[in-house]
Amino acid sequence: MTKAESETSSVASDLIDFLNSSPTAFHAVDEAKRRLGEAGFVHISEREDWKLHTGGKYFFTRNHSTIVAFAIGKKYVAGNGFCVVGAHTDSPCLKLKPISKVTKGGYCEVGVQTYGGGLWHTWFDRDLTVAGRLIIKEKDDAYRHMLVKVGGPILRVPTLAIHLDRSVSDGFKVNTENHLVPVLATVVKAEVNKLPAENGSLENDTECDGKHGDEKKSVANKKHHPVLLQLLAAQAGCEPGEICDFELQLCDTQPSVIGGAAKEFVFSGRLDNLCMSFCSLKALMDATSSEDSLDNETGVRMVALFDHEEVGSNSAQGAGSPAMLDALGRVTNGFSSSDSKLIEKAIQKSFLVSADMAHALHPNYMSKHEDNHQPKLHGGLVIKHNANQRYATNAVTAFLFREIAERHNIPVQDFVVRNDMGCGSTIGPILASGVGIRTVDVGAPQLSMHSIREMCGVDDVLHSYEHFKAFFQEFFGLDARLSVDF
Repeated sequence: MTKAESETSSVASDLIDFLNSSPTAFHAVDEAKRRLGEAGFVHISEREDWKLHTGGKYFFTRNHSTIVAFAIGKKYVAGNGFCVVGAHTDSPCLKLKPISKVTKGGYCEVGVQTYGGGLWHTWFDRDLTVAGRLIIKEKDDAYRHMLVKVGGPILRVPTLAIHLDRSVSDGFKVNTENHLVPVLATVVKAEVNKLPAENGSLENDTECDGKHGDEKKSVANKKHHPVLLQLLAAQAGCEPGEICDFELQLCDTQPSVIGGAAKEFVFSGRLDNLCMSFCSLKALMDATSSEDSLDNETGVRMVALFDHEEVGSNSAQGAGSPAMLDALGRVTNGFSSSDSKLIEKAIQKSFLVSADMAHALHPNYMSKHEDNHQPKLHGGLVIKHNANQRYATNAVTAFLFREIAERHNIPVQDFVVRNDMGCGSTIGPILASGVGIRTVDVGAPQLSMHSIREMCGVDDVLHSYEHFKAFFQEFFGLDARLSVDF
């Protein structure tokens, strides 16, 4: 194995570990926190005053589903710019309804909501489990948030046999309310396998809203199947009655792997957009890892990973919130309290790489791509263009990002959607318009986007990481040589 092949394999393997640790946005942020902490980044809270220092490395979370990390150059002064890579932590999935208990035809089923624009037919006949966060009541009347993933397959959405629906040969049409309901157990087996703890803890503990005993048991059991609560409690190390609430989603139990005859592909769920989240995070950590890496840096290097991109970003922790602007302002103001206009100056010196996975050319549907814009796997990051501003790229931002790639001999590609097709969007236009920051939209090419099981090229994982790392290290020097609004 050559040195280049070894490095590609190492970065791709690290991505696999990140993916397998991140079944939900909450878990992705938790894994990011762990890695940042090991890399010397200090956890700070938005609820407290920030005591920042040049050369310091910091991160904060919002809702435990959005995370912002940054490293301050040793030559930074208030009013200098930020070079930012933005991505998102969420992916299309099935989320449990507030009242998830469904009983039909002798089966215990779990009611779910569709989140984002998933390819829902790919969720049928998969071995599924649940993951997310619980709100748990402690013995001292305190409450805590706990992440959980139930091990092993416990759910499945079965398809209807072709013998009972011959029309399926003309196209598999999913009614997401009626057909996309996972089976948890049969009613008979669920009753037989009730755990003894249910009859004890539910009757003896105090519920989160003050109810006791049978009343508490009745409320909990009316909302969710007892067998599901028992599985969650066993995983969390608590009693079912101590679970006050939860945010859970279904996820595939098949692990992420490197595959293909030449071991050139990543097969996984959630590549959109955990692949870009991972590459940007690793690039920031490695671009600030040595003692002298920030010695000559005049700006701030930042990664912002947002929740809720798949549903429009309009939440307290989405890209449509003030989260990134708050971060820029608090860093700027932390080094000067005398000039209220410094943040406006800083934004105009800043640059955002909006990193969200891109559509690779599909060999079986080649007509879906415009003839001159056909991104390929292993071809490097794709710069996304759209005249109607569905992407925020313009000539200036594309040049800056492309020039960094050329200096390091990193491949780069271009994409524009066909005129007779609709175009998706990203956090790029949201942040560009909301913050006023120069933005380029990019992403690694992939196939099967929004499927429960997606694929991308291992070479593009390395290309993305190297491109982002070079961006952090060289952007301000390159930008200083470019004249536009002068």
